[in-house]
Amino acid sequence: MTHALTRPEDCALIVIDVQEKLLPVIDGHGAVLANCQRLARFAGLMDLPVLACRQRKLGQIVAPLAQALPPGLEAMEKTSFDCFGLEPFAGAVAGLGRRTLVLVGIEAHICVMQTALGALAAGYAVQVVADAVGSRAAGNHALALERLRQAGALITSAEMFIYELLQRADRPEFAQVLPLVK
Repeated sequence: MTHALTRPEDCALIVIDVQEKLLPVIDGHGAVLANCQRLARFAGLMDLPVLACRQRKLGQIVAPLAQALPPGLEAMEKTSFDCFGLEPFAGAVAGLGRRTLVLVGIEAHICVMQTALGALAAGYAVQVVADAVGSRAAGNHALALERLRQAGALITSAEMFIYELLQRADRPEFAQVLPLVK
């Protein structure tokens, strides 16, 4: 368990499977998408690296989120549920030099959970943003968060994560970030 605040220079945002064929069937998908967009924009303002994956045959990253992601970011196509099962992903994460992975996306109890467990096994600290992950059934979402907490992942919210990284209202980024949380 860590008692230290998360530092921006140690974080990377990982976006998992927020895709055209999957998002519409997710419980509370509007809020999940809104929080993913909010965090993608925040990552841009704070210069946090972002990686994205998409499951083969489920379409592209949904357009509203794709527009919030860094220009030119290509989602890596995968067939494994754990993004770390995709060698280019594992290499890309290692190349970032960040030790804390912040996970958002769908489905919480499948790809998000398995990626979080893979990251923990690889020695990364993991934060799962509870209101930016979703499942088709609310019960699976809740069980995934419980299991991830027991496995050692920190569970946070989009707003909690944003304010934790800001830490101060007198930061130059604060005025730009404020519209994301109001």
